[in-house]
Amino acid sequence: MRTIAIKMLFGDTAKFYGILLGLSFATLLIAQQASIFVGLMSRTYALIEETPQADLWVTDPTMQFVDDTKPMQVTALQRVRSVDGVGWAVPLFKGLLVAKLPSGSRQICDVVGVDDASLIGVPARMIKGDVSVLRKPDTIIIETRGARSRLAQPINPADPSGPKRPIEIGEELELNERRAVIGGIAETKPTFQNVPTIYTTYSRAIGFAPANRRTLSMILVKAAPGVSVTELRDRIARETDLAVYTPHDFAWTTITYWMTQTGIPINFGIAIVLGFLVGVAIAGQMFYNFTLDNLKYFGAMKAMGATTGRLLGLVALQGAVAGVLGLGLGLGVTSIVGLAIPGDKLAFKMTWHIPVIAAAAVIFIVVASSLFSMRRVVQLDPSEVFQG
Repeated sequence: MRTIAIKMLFGDTAKFYGILLGLSFATLLIAQQASIFVGLMSRTYALIEETPQADLWVTDPTMQFVDDTKPMQVTALQRVRSVDGVGWAVPLFKGLLVAKLPSGSRQICDVVGVDDASLIGVPARMIKGDVSVLRKPDTIIIETRGARSRLAQPINPADPSGPKRPIEIGEELELNERRAVIGGIAETKPTFQNVPTIYTTYSRAIGFAPANRRTLSMILVKAAPGVSVTELRDRIARETDLAVYTPHDFAWTTITYWMTQTGIPINFGIAIVLGFLVGVAIAGQMFYNFTLDNLKYFGAMKAMGATTGRLLGLVALQGAVAGVLGLGLGLGVTSIVGLAIPGDKLAFKMTWHIPVIAAAAVIFIVVASSLFSMRRVVQLDPSEVFQG
């Protein structure tokens, strides 16, 4: 009888494809929008992921997320270094500066200044050049996306609006009217701010930036061997009155800010809910109509001795088959779209939670549709079929 139920499902081509379309479209909207949302949120803390050497991040207490730089006095660095249990502590500069390109155009860039001695904070994946080039005067490192897009230069200097080429090593920029020579190109994770990222040393970065008494954006801290990171975090916070985060906590602080202080979650949430409602409307209605059209077959099976429980099992089987196919098709299309579009163009990150959420939504749609259809099967009188 299970085979008959499956043949009934596949035999009604129009309704089967309608059910499949509704479930697939619901899965696609839910999974795609959720993946883009997660991708966007992961970009907000890209700098933290690019700096795995630090056990702790020390910031101004009023700083709300990683890009909300609130400069501290340089004396804060020595105060942190003096705390018992600190293995090393190095400064980090982060700020938006205007760069003048070789073509004469201007572009806002995110400038990151790392410790002069250790170069902790420089990207590990160098495409061209080496991190040691930062020890040369006036040298900077740029990332690949900026080199190909915002910092790209016209092939024909006489035609600034014409075709462009990626900016290359050896070319010069101006940052706050100071010379900056590109010495390397690195591969970094996309950031939430759609601007090129420039890496240089801390002392050079504060020279590029406008004069300010407070130049220390953040402090990176490594715990001494055998020292608990949690205990060190509490000790630094208690002795310096600064905010201290583990990388995990700092990332979640950043995510929480964007989720609570912006409309991003609401916008994506509306799209996800609409996808769910579309699935309920299309798949539910089509499955109910499918059951109505096949009542004569259920009635015949009931007249031949099939119990109501057996018939309900057949309806559930039909719903399960349609649900599995719709879920698989929807997730497959979502994955293809995510892989087809380059990562720097589309913020797409499908974690294991997203297929689970999509599966839960599809299960709800299928169960609700099946329960609604089962009412007619339970109330079915076999004599009605033969009388008709």
